Amino acid sequence: MAVLKQRGGDELELSKFLVKAKISGYASGGEGKEIILEDGGKEFFYSENDLEDSDIYYGFNPFIGQEIVKRKGQVIWVMNYSGETSLQGKEAIALYSFLKLALQDPDPVLPLRGPSDFKKDNFAYSNTVKGSIDSFSGEEIVQVDGRTVYKLLYHGGTIKRG
Repeated sequence: MAVLKQRGGDELELSKFLVKAKISGYASGGEGKEIILEDGGKEFFYSENDLEDSDIYYGFNPFIGQEIVKRKGQVIWVMNYSGETSLQGKEAIALYSFLKLALQDPDPVLPLRGPSDFKKDNFAYSNTVKGSIDSFSGEEIVQVDGRTVYKLLYHGGTIKRG
């Protein structure tokens, strides 16, 4: 598991920081936290001590985004993602409301998206990931009544300095 040194010598695990960043961003609904960028992107930003998390995405359906973690201004971790849904209108809004609930419960060891499985009413979320926080790829799917209506692919990892 990746561990980062904070000021003063205390250790902060990257995974613990990411859990906080994920819960405070899109998963929380972003009320008052979502920044609309000049180029049309939407950003969620979280910082703690000398760490910063910036999650920027473009579009609605399909959408594409990138999450970057910096320590003292240096990029140390990145995740890219893209996804889409077959739903439209009110059904798509209900899907994304459900997705935010799933994303409020990230895996504490590998907090890349949501948990492995999450269900509520007729929605079912699944998240499959390969690798570690240092190098990973994954897929998240939402089904309604057993029919796949949403899919997101993601990949990334830590950045090594040469």
